[in-house]
Formats: sequence, C-alpha cells, structure tokens
Amino acid sequence: MHFVISREALLKPLQLVSGVVERRQTLPVLSNVLLVLRGSELSLTGTDLEVELVGRVTVDQALEEGEITVPARKLLDICKSLSDDGMVEVSLAGSKLTLKSGRSKFTLTTLPATEFPSVDEEPDTFSLTLSQSKLRELLASTSFAMAQQDVRYYLNGMLFEVAPDYLLVVATDGHRLAMEKLNMENDISEIQQLILPRKGIMELTRLLEEDGDISLTFGQNHIRAKVPAFTFTSKLVDGKFPDYNRVLPKGGNKVITGNCQELRQAFSRASILSNEKYRGVRMLLSNGELKILANNPEQEEAEEIVSVEYQGDSLEIGFNVSYLIDVLSTLSSKNAKITLSDPNSPALLEAEEGSDALYVVMPMRL
Repeated sequence: MHFVISREALLKPLQLVSGVVERRQTLPVLSNVLLVLRGSELSLTGTDLEVELVGRVTVDQALEEGEITVPARKLLDICKSLSDDGMVEVSLAGSKLTLKSGRSKFTLTTLPATEFPSVDEEPDTFSLTLSQSKLRELLASTSFAMAQQDVRYYLNGMLFEVAPDYLLVVATDGHRLAMEKLNMENDISEIQQLILPRKGIMELTRLLEEDGDISLTFGQNHIRAKVPAFTFTSKLVDGKFPDYNRVLPKGGNKVITGNCQELRQAFSRASILSNEKYRGVRMLLSNGELKILANNPEQEEAEEIVSVEYQGDSLEIGFNVSYLIDVLSTLSSKNAKITLSDPNSPALLEAEEGSDALYVVMPMRL
C-alpha cells in the first residue's frame, strides 16, 4: 500500500470513523481503523461490533493498492498535529506503516486486515430516503430523552416507527418521553417498529450534513445509512418498545402558553437552589401567572414568577426541573404550550407552532 493524500482530505473521515472506535477494547484490532486502497479510493472503517462506520475519500496519488489496520487514536492525533495545508505520504512495508509529511516521519505498528471484523451481510427488508437535514432535526428534537445504561435495555435507544405515510421517532427513559412525526410516502404495506441503540443514534447525528439525502435500509438485525462519502451500519436493539400512545396524556384541561425563553430562563435560575439529587421544583399555576419554587436541604429557596396565558383553576404540581429545561431548550418556536390536568398526571409540552414534536414529563411528589 502506497498513496499520497492531503491532510485535510484524510482528517475529516478519520475524525468521524475514530468516533466509533472504543479506546478500551478486549480485541486489540477493534482499537484500529481499517484502511483499504482500491484504485484511487481510500476507505476507512471503524467498528465496536455494534456500530460500523465506513468513510470514503479520493487520494491525490495512488501508487500501490493494499489494506491494513492501524491504531485509530494515534493516526488521528498525528493527522491533527500536521500543518493544515500539508500532503501526507503513506506507505506500508512489512508490518509497519510509515507516514511522511514535510520533515515529519512517523512509523506505526499494524495488524492484518484479515483480523478486522466485518458486519454480517443480511437481506434488506425495506428502505426509505429522506433529507439529511430533516432526519437531523428529528433526532435533535428527541434524542435527549433516551435512557443511559438503563437495565431496560430497549430504552437505551430510539424507536423508529415506519408506516406507509409517515416516519415517527420516539425516545423515553421512563420519566419523560419525546416524539416527532414526519409525514412522508414509504414503500411498505404495514407499520414496522425498530429500535436503534443510543450509540448508533449519536454517531448517525454526527454524520448528517445540511444538504443532500440519506438512504436508510433496514434489515432484520441492522440498519444501514448511506450518504455519498459514508456508509454507517448499526445493530438494532432486540426488544419491545413501550406503547407510547398509553403514555400520552389525554383530556388535560389546563392549557398554559408562555414565552419559551422566559420560561427556560426562569426554570434555569430556580434550578440553582433545587435539591442537587432530585432536582425538584414546584409550579403554582393561577390566572395569568406561573410561580416556580425551589428549595434544598440547606434551607435555601428560589422563587420565580412568569406571566403566562392561562385562565382557570389554580394548580400545584412538582417536576424534575432538568427535564423541563431540556424540552424548552429544544423547542424552536417563540411560545411553548403546556397542558396539565392534575398534580398526579404528566404534563404535555409542545411548540405553539411550527413543529409536530410532543414531549411528556412525569410529575414528582415534593
């Protein structure tokens, strides 16, 4: 293997692919990136056996084809440290890979490409194509509600529900839920539900650009996402996602409309003096205003009053303030709409206009 490539061209795919590679691996080859040169196309592959990412880039000079694996982190650090407009000459001799750029020279140890695991090919069941920016928007508005390291492993990911006329994404950690629907025509006859793991969602989000389409292909156990420069593959989570329809609160009769930014800032200020462990705040709702109260074991207290549009019975209810701030930070509209019914029922939050995203937050007893 022998080629010459600009540092800039090599760095972008290398940064994305290295994100998949885990630093602490049981198999040494999994901390490596696989380099394959065929013609003038160089492909870089990283995997942790759950998620695989392949980046493709055209080299400036292809002198000899070949394939090898090299330590991902070291290769990335070397490329980052080289001068911005430099050219990198990469050559393989025996089991050593040499990088030369200007007056710098680095020699890295390698492992054979034959040791590198590949994702099993499987028949595809269906696929869909949508704009990268739209998918990015869907993931950004819901992914914060995914669980982290929950024993209910199916919550450590996101539900993709694909129907003939829509794509719906749902994330929940059991205390809150985020969902958004995109109306689109899909070439399937019945509703399909699949769960993507948390890491897959995070890596997919990093890949998405502002323009261009992405094609998503679903198999029995994998999802494959393709854009011109990258192919991303992730295992699906084997499990049954909770029925989100049962979680959506019905019949809330107390509808509050308030300025998103004002509400977020008031909750953020109140949170400073909330209990660090439970993060609880009390909301006292009355005609035209919302009072937010927080206190902590040190007997410190915060009180915020926000003007809102509301006429009706007063209500006192408690919430984890972090969950409310997360939702209000995600909403892109000027005003937020919050629907409540009683102190023991969840709140439904949504943008007043311009978005189909829905958010459910469970109440807390304070």
